[in-house]
Amino acid sequence: MKRIFKYIVPATAIALFMGTTSCTSDLDVTPISPKLTTEGSVTGLFNKCYSSLAMAGIGDGGSGDGGVDVTGYDDPGMTGLIRQMWNSNELTTDEAICSWGDDGIPQFNFNSYDDAEPMCKAYFSRIALSISYCNHYLETYGDYDATMTAEVRFVRALHYYLMMDAFGNIPFSETVSKPIQLTRTEAFNWLEKELLEIEPLLADAKAKVSTDEGYGRADKAAVWMLLMRLYLNAAVYTGEAKWTEAAQYAQKVIGSSYKLNEVSSNGWSPYQMLFMGDNGETDAAYECVFPIIQDSKLTASYGNSTFLTQSCFNADMFANPNDPDMTNGLTSAWSGNRARPDLVKLFNTNNYTEEEMQVPSYAMTELLGDDRALFWGQDRTLDIESYDQYKQGFAVAKFVAFHTDGTTSYNNSFSDADWFLFRVAEAYLTIAECDARQHNGTTTTTGDNAINKLRQRANNYNQKSGYTLSEICDEWGREFYFEGRRRTDLIRFNRFGGSNNYSWTWKGGVKKNGSFEAYKNIFAIPANELVSNGNLKQNPGYIK
Repeated sequence: MKRIFKYIVPATAIALFMGTTSCTSDLDVTPISPKLTTEGSVTGLFNKCYSSLAMAGIGDGGSGDGGVDVTGYDDPGMTGLIRQMWNSNELTTDEAICSWGDDGIPQFNFNSYDDAEPMCKAYFSRIALSISYCNHYLETYGDYDATMTAEVRFVRALHYYLMMDAFGNIPFSETVSKPIQLTRTEAFNWLEKELLEIEPLLADAKAKVSTDEGYGRADKAAVWMLLMRLYLNAAVYTGEAKWTEAAQYAQKVIGSSYKLNEVSSNGWSPYQMLFMGDNGETDAAYECVFPIIQDSKLTASYGNSTFLTQSCFNADMFANPNDPDMTNGLTSAWSGNRARPDLVKLFNTNNYTEEEMQVPSYAMTELLGDDRALFWGQDRTLDIESYDQYKQGFAVAKFVAFHTDGTTSYNNSFSDADWFLFRVAEAYLTIAECDARQHNGTTTTTGDNAINKLRQRANNYNQKSGYTLSEICDEWGREFYFEGRRRTDLIRFNRFGGSNNYSWTWKGGVKKNGSFEAYKNIFAIPANELVSNGNLKQNPGYIK
């Protein structure tokens, strides 16, 4: 059950947080009746806080991202949260590269971003704007309903987490007022305190499908997942490791009714069902602790799953062997994002030649012995000589708009696949990593079982005991590639910026053995934000 609403946030409220955005928007969350008059209402603003996760603006019904919140960009769809989170955390890493020449994409491809990078500016603006919506709700309706207030505080905390992870020292305010700047450690401490306070106020953890009450809304398990991620990266954020705490919250998630999807349907593997058009309606939904809703009829957007489905395909890819007439379940393909060879090599443990791997995606999973290896190698090269040549680099067929019953979206210009921001598999890999870090860099039986559980689900029988930290980093890539988190994982394993022995194709703009400075582990505060708010100082390394 997916709803859509409209709410207008006062321009003065947004301008106090940031001066670079407009302020009309679209709303989507369940279970609230669409017959309600929501303009200027508690229901409307509550929904707006959620819908800013999913939509770039008020939308045009079935025709995309109209009335965008963040202005100044030719492509309104690019300003959505998930699309910019993905660009910043994937194109900068060993997983993804994009053939488009849009301003900002080459800078991400080659790690040459600075304080004028337009993609970073759009990401920063989207996060800051969404925080303003939440602050406006809490100031206006914070006493209305304790659970709703806790949910909005969670959504705000999620945005502050994403901002801290990306930008380090961040603007901060709990009210609609000009922000001060917090250090990363100060932001970490606030997030920890805030999440611990709201956890008992939220609904009990309960796995749901889209027709269940509360689907798409935060419950206690969503807080556990965010705390788990916060603690897992604590050594990066504060200099103090918190492996015990991360494992504790991971175990709470695993012990809840949320669970790995191990059910297949009509030839689609349990893994691929997580990224399909009906993932909110099948058993796959029970793996998702916090979905961001995508609906081709009511919340059509060129971000989220539509973006990943369209941008990873071109017209000669047919990822569904049962329906060779449709490329990806949608009406078009944008020929942009594809895998760097380093990602494919994570799966090529038997050292197949490039020629042997030039097969369709449904043959690739069988060849490489892993249901997660959803790469299209046919008529493509594995190596990438020129970033702007789409057929250089294997394509990624992980995201499709097909439903498991063979149908496609209501409006097949857009996907119906919800974006699974937090899923249970993350808790398993967190258990494994924390186990290894607490036992001299190698897993015990606890960590072995966690990784082997995921490999078993993927029909990968390369299961073993004693996984090293290097192997665990690779396993994060195998399980979560193209899901918008790789940059954070590489930094935690000291594989991103700075002096390390880990490189990838075109890292730092160099074809082989490239590198870039450690200060680029966080992005620059956009230059326009420094001008508009004298409380902010630029991150080290970017000061001109």
